[in-house]
Amino acid sequence: MFPNIHIATGYAACGNNELVSNSEVIKSSVDLMSKKPSQTTHPSNAHHADQWHERVAQVSYRFNREYQRQNFEVPAELQAMPIYQEWLAGILSGRIVSPFWEIAQPQKNQQCLDIGCGVSFLIYPWRDWQALFYGQEVSNFARDTLNSRGSQLNSKLFKGVELGPAHELNYPSSQFDLAIATGFSCYYPLEYWSAVLQQVKRVLKPGGHFVFDVLNSQQPLAEDWAVLETYLGAEVFLESIGEWETTVKATGAKIVAQQSGELFDLYKVRF
Repeated sequence: MFPNIHIATGYAACGNNELVSNSEVIKSSVDLMSKKPSQTTHPSNAHHADQWHERVAQVSYRFNREYQRQNFEVPAELQAMPIYQEWLAGILSGRIVSPFWEIAQPQKNQQCLDIGCGVSFLIYPWRDWQALFYGQEVSNFARDTLNSRGSQLNSKLFKGVELGPAHELNYPSSQFDLAIATGFSCYYPLEYWSAVLQQVKRVLKPGGHFVFDVLNSQQPLAEDWAVLETYLGAEVFLESIGEWETTVKATGAKIVAQQSGELFDLYKVRF
């Protein structure tokens, strides 16, 4: 998947198998991401779907490993980077998390769909919000963990998590008041996100809102974070905010709120 980057061993190597310098690691990874191989136009939707499922499997594998606390072997150059140290210490997520509730707090008895939910119901105050939680997740480990513990936490609010990608939502049309998708859009090309937006539009009730985040490639942390994620097993797409907004508006969505973070920008849209 990644030329010159050996994910199996975690080392970036030259042709002679010697480790490259830290600056070369960054340049190689960023150059690779700028090629955006998945954004080539293809003659059939079936081919797109095949490509997307390959990428979904890659992202699923990356997060299954993290949820199961498996070791990631990375080169010494990456280990010396501050962003890796923060990730290893477990403090990076607190810096870059997107607080979706600040622009669209779930309301009592609302039906809410959290796409790419991870273990959201266990760590965010859904019980305080008193909203009905439905999830969809590509990590089978996260899905199984949440399904086994969510109902124990609150069987009235927790409605279960489906296993599946964001472009194939396993829910009926016009079911949800609010849909949420944070922390994963950057792993997919813009054309994929267009398909996600159409699926979300289908499952939202009229007047419902969709809250999601996008990686702001102009943030100082963006390139280092993209390199880190590449070594953890998931390629990142560094798109401009302008390209994101164009993609969103092309689906008929209207941006009604926006909030910037240290790495990700949050958007609230209505169709």
